[in-house]
Amino acid sequence: MRRRAFIAYVGAAAAWPLAARAQQKTMPVVGFLCSGTPESDAFRVAAIRQGLKDSGYVDGHNAAFEYRWAEDNYGRLPLLATELVRREVSVIVLFGNASAVAAKSVTAKIPIVFAVGGDPIKMELVASFRRPDGNVTGVSFLTNTVVAKQLEVLHESVPMAASIGFLVNPTNPNADKTTKDLLAAAKALGLILVVLPARTNSELEAAFDTLIKQRAGALLVYADNFMTNQRNQIVELAIRYRVPTIYPLREFVAAGGLMSYGTSVTEAYRIVGLYAGRILKGEKPADLPVQQSTKVELVVNLKTAKTLGLTMPQTLLARADEVIE
Repeated sequence: MRRRAFIAYVGAAAAWPLAARAQQKTMPVVGFLCSGTPESDAFRVAAIRQGLKDSGYVDGHNAAFEYRWAEDNYGRLPLLATELVRREVSVIVLFGNASAVAAKSVTAKIPIVFAVGGDPIKMELVASFRRPDGNVTGVSFLTNTVVAKQLEVLHESVPMAASIGFLVNPTNPNADKTTKDLLAAAKALGLILVVLPARTNSELEAAFDTLIKQRAGALLVYADNFMTNQRNQIVELAIRYRVPTIYPLREFVAAGGLMSYGTSVTEAYRIVGLYAGRILKGEKPADLPVQQSTKVELVVNLKTAKTLGLTMPQTLLARADEVIE
């Protein structure tokens, strides 16, 4: 090899690691702030990753994904959010009201994209839906506005139940208002509402004990990340105690629950990923309107109904978006 060519080759070889390191350094980092575990949050994370992929961002290829798991301990969320801020991630994606509030409290600079239940304006996450302002935007679910309808559907399915249990995580920022609204809805239907707070696995067991002692004939489970993360345990308890239960998401019914009425979440989580991708390409959160997920679906599991000895009304089955047999 000629000396001049050899020098050029060595120079290029020496420069390559520097270029590679520079490329790695500039690779955007997406921080995932997750309230549950890798197992319980798998369907949420997969939908967000799909949205990022649809935007052109793939983990390990042209972006790096950093995960923080609270393992259902909401008190850890501010610390985990702070870790992502110190990591200097390019954008934080998250789901759940507590996660959104925690992330907003620790940074006004790093873009945040959320999926939350309820009104993000009342939670002081954004200034408005059309112009979020600041560093936060995302998707809002109709969790608070559908609980009254969930109660109506449950009452239609189990008309003999004069007392209905309401399983709710008291640490959810919307818990108090939703409980108040549901108490009013129950009163209008002539029903007694038994409020069952639970924020841990042991409290879930205690809640079902109280449900039985209070002779509640049915149960409504509030849309909350902790409840969704513990869906297998909740469904198992409902079947064990033979309590007809309505859930907020289809995922509960897929796990063996009786029925669900609520928002279809997969597309909403994908939008979180799409928004994150747009931000990585240079758009600002303040310019991305908060989207409202308005599509709701009714899903019924006839196999579980048979196990509970319950005959579902034909009028309800006719309205169902999906019937699992």
